[in-house]
Amino acid sequence: MEKLYRINPRDNVAVAINAIPAGETISVAGITVTLNAEVPAGHKVAIKDIPQGEEIVKYGFPIGTAKEKVKAGDWVHSHNTKSKLGDLLEYSYHPENVKHTPKSDGKTYTFKGYEREDGKGGIRNEVWIIPTVGCVNSIARVIEAKAQELLKDFPNVEGIYAYSHPHGCSQLAGDHKRTQKFLASLAHSPNAGAVLLLSLGCENNQMDQMQELIKDMPKDKIDYLICQDVEDEISAGVEKVKKLLPYANKFTRKELPVSKLTFGLKCGGSDGLSGITANPLLGVFSDWIVAQGGTTVLTEVPEMFGAETILMNRCQDEATFEKTVHLINDFKEYFIKQGQPVYENPSPGNKAGGISTLEEKSLGCTQKCGKSIVRGVLKYGERLSVKGLN
Repeated sequence: MEKLYRINPRDNVAVAINAIPAGETISVAGITVTLNAEVPAGHKVAIKDIPQGEEIVKYGFPIGTAKEKVKAGDWVHSHNTKSKLGDLLEYSYHPENVKHTPKSDGKTYTFKGYEREDGKGGIRNEVWIIPTVGCVNSIARVIEAKAQELLKDFPNVEGIYAYSHPHGCSQLAGDHKRTQKFLASLAHSPNAGAVLLLSLGCENNQMDQMQELIKDMPKDKIDYLICQDVEDEISAGVEKVKKLLPYANKFTRKELPVSKLTFGLKCGGSDGLSGITANPLLGVFSDWIVAQGGTTVLTEVPEMFGAETILMNRCQDEATFEKTVHLINDFKEYFIKQGQPVYENPSPGNKAGGISTLEEKSLGCTQKCGKSIVRGVLKYGERLSVKGLN
């Protein structure tokens, strides 16, 4: 097995697959280097001299600049690498890769799931208790616990779960609207066979406002309980769940096309090897799902900083590009308004694993979405409206 791996022909660093002691001479991509220091697994080695101020290139893109002169064979990390990230940037649309569309092999692939009235496919069939406000979290959990005994009579329902959160009380303006949007989106999930919306009664997030946001849901699938309107909210809640169970129980697993699947792509903990192992593999999976007509969603916007132009230039059109620009700069503006540096993302664990800058982390993380065309851009809490990579 290779001891050093050069990811892209443009790279002036290579990745140590395992820890390599100082003094060892190694050939990589036709270049021979002698290590000037011990290099831990996942960390970088300079394979050519890099003058001070010059770009350090990994994945074929700059991950920062050299703080000082870096010699071939040097260990390249936070001590001699500086991020280039900072202020808001202006972007222009260069659709270099919009013609790339993952091709299906012509076969029909299926999964066993639950088809809902709106045509979506769920991988679970559960009854969810969703509080409109954090004040009723404990009540929701008691209802959840007491309702479990009902499941024995409804074999197609896989569980009853309360989804606690701390919001919905003294929120105002956009903050209030975002909570409502997120809770409404949660209620629409195809993994929920039925939903009980649970309210206290006095909170800002009033039940009638939530009902307006989910009025398109089938009436038998959703029920509501305002705790202050009943004498015993626990008994009333269990009774509501009992009435919802027959509706959820009518759904059974059946073969559904993969085009009905939606996957969220999220980081599971990054190090210097993630970008050449797990993340590219997930990218192949994402492209495969998209090729079958399914949907994937790349998340964690700050972990796109430094790699955002790659995604922007894969947008299907200029309107999608502009939405991506807004998504990136909106997050950057939030950091700046809070007095926080845009580039201070890699955690101590990320750095110990070999990641030196946010650009490096982002270039590895964004590989989770493969090479598909970007079809849609979502704000926080928004529901999907187009298939493909979002």
